[in-house]
Amino acid sequence: MALLLCLGLTAALARGCLHCHGNFSEKFSFYRHHVNLKSWWVGDIPVSGSLLADWSRDTMKELHLAIPAEITREKLDQVADAVYQKMDQLYQGKMYFPGYFPNELRAIFREQVHLIQNAIIESRIDCQRHCGIFQYETISCINCTDSHVVCFGYNCESSAQWETAVQGLLLYINKWHKQDTKTRHRCFSSTHRTTPAFLISPSFTCLEPPHLANLTLENASECLTQH
Repeated sequence: MALLLCLGLTAALARGCLHCHGNFSEKFSFYRHHVNLKSWWVGDIPVSGSLLADWSRDTMKELHLAIPAEITREKLDQVADAVYQKMDQLYQGKMYFPGYFPNELRAIFREQVHLIQNAIIESRIDCQRHCGIFQYETISCINCTDSHVVCFGYNCESSAQWETAVQGLLLYINKWHKQDTKTRHRCFSSTHRTTPAFLISPSFTCLEPPHLANLTLENASECLTQH
């Protein structure tokens, strides 16, 4: 996990979620090369071209997520299909009146941002509906590398399941905490950046590294149930 985060932070350019889709380059290459045929007004051409060229970068700017921008392949396919369908429909028309084409591009862009936000948040909520530690495979929108999201779910149906869930959480935290510190600190100047995302919350201060040495099953369970 630390290595993936390191790669994400050292990437030269944030790509944006849709850029990670296999058909993105082909689709947007077509859109850029045919933009000059879409408006009666020459002023629309550079504006539209700029919107398409900056699509990925602007997507990352507009996501405004409090959690890592990591999306499942299934949801990325769904977002891509929706965006390409809208774009293809727009390009099927003949030349448009001044201002119409770039405005439609902006509308599709905004819809794409909302779709990505919803996809990422929905996956995180679904993850938290499990009992105990759960992880699912994702793609990092920062650099398009394979990644995974880990969360702790409260949806336990019995006290026995809850006890097992808390035990699993303790094992996970201790395993993470014992990782090679050289690997963790090679990329980061502050500790919180290596902390699993679901533990970065005021609710879990009792589970942070300073408290792990004497952490018991009872203490962890109390901490989780109080927040």
